[in-house]
Amino acid sequence: MSTSFGQSTVLGYPRIGANRELKKAVEAYWAGRIDAGELETTAAGLRAEVWQQLRNARLDSIPSNTFSYYDHVLDTAVAVGAIPARFARLGLSDLDTYFAMARGADTEPALELTKWFGTNYHYLVPEITPDTDFTPNPTKPLAEYGEAKALGITTRPVLVGPATFLLLAKGDDPFARLDDLLDTYARILTALAEAGVAWVQLDEPAYVMDRTPAEIDALRAAYTRLGELEHRPRIFVATYFGELGNALPALLETPVEALGIDLVAGPGNLQRLAAAGPLGGRTIVAGLVDGHNVWRTDLRAAITTGATVTALADHVAISSSCSLLHVPVDLSVETRLAPELFERLAFARQKVDEVVLLGTALRDGTAHVPVPLPSAPAGWHNSDVRARLAALSPADRQRGAYAERAAAQQARLNLPDLPTTTIGSFPQTAELRTARARLRAGTLDADGYQQRMRAEVEHVIRLQEQLGLDVLVHGEPERNDMVQYFGEQLDGFAATDHGWVQSYGSRCVRPPLLYGDVARKQPMTVEWSTYAQSLTSRPVKGMLTGPVTILAWSFVRTDQPLADTADQVALALRDECADLQAAGIKVIQVDEPALRETLPLRSQDQKAYLEWAVGSFRLATSGVADDTQVHTHLCYSEFGEVITAIDALDADVTSIEASRSKMEVLGDLAAIGYGRGVGPGVWDIHSPRVPSQDEVTEALRRAIAAVPVSRLWVNPDCGLKTRGYPEVEASLRHLVAAATSLRAN
Repeated sequence: MSTSFGQSTVLGYPRIGANRELKKAVEAYWAGRIDAGELETTAAGLRAEVWQQLRNARLDSIPSNTFSYYDHVLDTAVAVGAIPARFARLGLSDLDTYFAMARGADTEPALELTKWFGTNYHYLVPEITPDTDFTPNPTKPLAEYGEAKALGITTRPVLVGPATFLLLAKGDDPFARLDDLLDTYARILTALAEAGVAWVQLDEPAYVMDRTPAEIDALRAAYTRLGELEHRPRIFVATYFGELGNALPALLETPVEALGIDLVAGPGNLQRLAAAGPLGGRTIVAGLVDGHNVWRTDLRAAITTGATVTALADHVAISSSCSLLHVPVDLSVETRLAPELFERLAFARQKVDEVVLLGTALRDGTAHVPVPLPSAPAGWHNSDVRARLAALSPADRQRGAYAERAAAQQARLNLPDLPTTTIGSFPQTAELRTARARLRAGTLDADGYQQRMRAEVEHVIRLQEQLGLDVLVHGEPERNDMVQYFGEQLDGFAATDHGWVQSYGSRCVRPPLLYGDVARKQPMTVEWSTYAQSLTSRPVKGMLTGPVTILAWSFVRTDQPLADTADQVALALRDECADLQAAGIKVIQVDEPALRETLPLRSQDQKAYLEWAVGSFRLATSGVADDTQVHTHLCYSEFGEVITAIDALDADVTSIEASRSKMEVLGDLAAIGYGRGVGPGVWDIHSPRVPSQDEVTEALRRAIAAVPVSRLWVNPDCGLKTRGYPEVEASLRHLVAAATSLRAN
């Protein structure tokens, strides 16, 4: 069996471009400013740039087909022909059909969107039915392999593996179509082999989760069948985000030539590998460089772990623990970070260098390995914050009984049945982004910026009044991002200038760096909320991001338990809630969309996580009076597994994404006897479609069947910052009209 895999690789690389070139090109195509040919020219340039960078870094094995216009799971669905008939019959081009599946079309809602395991990346959920006509379409992986070959670079095409693809898909029995899907994968592998592809990477991250014996058997059967093909590339099965458990021996029983294991998020994989017995000449691809965080690798410790793996296997390659999709592109362009922080960081380009260095060190032992960094600077620790945490008691996480709170809040707010609201943000227009850029560049002073933002707040308030919404928001024009905004105002955080990471499609975020103890320096939102409230007699929500989400959407320190860091953030938010209440704000929303996202993948670890996650939210929100209404918001995850934790948050009102899933979450809430306010989303804001009044009415009728009208709120799925004002106004008119009509009936 060949050992030509090489000594070093990565499982994937950022595809957005160093300056978000892909985002800009895709959005220009959607807006009709460029055509498909111009879009593909930009994409081809980005792909070539990545392959050349990886070659120049002396990476041995370079992946391809990791580029995507929107999402790699959607790409795999297209490759196997899993295109729902409702999109195929639209009669669009292949590219526009692809984008219709991602974003929806005038007459068809998009595929569901949810989180990719424990990350802030969103994937599109495949729809698999008995009628799905699996048909091999290897055009994209073949084309990208050929592009790289023309540059003199031999690559390894990557697809989502068949077992994970089915487990991610929508359907009652994920493996009912396994045989048909394997036929399709077999034909794709044959086509790749005929094109000269030597290695293919099939990703199976779903198997680091708890899996039934039947699911393990399906994995074994899949790779036994694919491994026994006469004409195929060598198969590298990549797993990541945790420990493989019983899936490891199952994969070792198959003929696959290489197996990737995550030794960062799944250190126990090393012991399981040692206990597995002879590895049969396989290449073990050891994930020793963290692809999900930005801190420098402890290279000495990694070499020790790598040497242990080398003693177990005939051939070992060093890799990133997962795709580098989840970290920014290049640290070298960050010129404003403090030196003591900069030297502790590694972005995608720097992580490739770490992988290559480790591979070289394990091969010949001659590579220079930097000395470990010293302990964190003393200024990163805050004794006052630590003392405050130590003094906490259970009473600090407890509010009064809900029935008493609800009565006090209704007496204060006097809301109608089916109260209407939005989730928080309103469109971030080009003018707002320009003002923010001018402020950073120094061509607009602070007073001018504040006047521009205040004008936008007034516009948003007047628009909501005109539309007839009951509980208003200030629209958040001053916020660049719901996490970054707070990170820039809290001690213990640092912001990057160019640290963009793809969240979904063309949506990119700049996660802050949480490196030290967290403390609030001054009120962060009070001025904007009170100004908005001064413009209207209707209640305006104070808008905060919750502690778990701030952690999940930041790059977080690893030198103390996450629970401690979450409570530090929660104390800062608790002080902000108290100041909002003192300023006369009657409704405060503390968003926790990442509650499910951060749930550990193994059930044995979930109870402890949910205890501290719920505890941190309650610490943040339990310092206000009973007549202050506390909302929270959750979106784009499968919530059934954390439904009891959602209840335990004890928010007075929970708004939750529900439109793409047709209100499925309401059944979960009913099953546990959830008895507080709930706002299931009735408008999918991640699609440019404007829902009709009839669509919104039908969604509300489904909700009313599960939730008493007295506890039901009417709202979109999520914030509106990515939408334009014309579609926002039309959609909210339909939302308000539907609620008003149902109230009358």
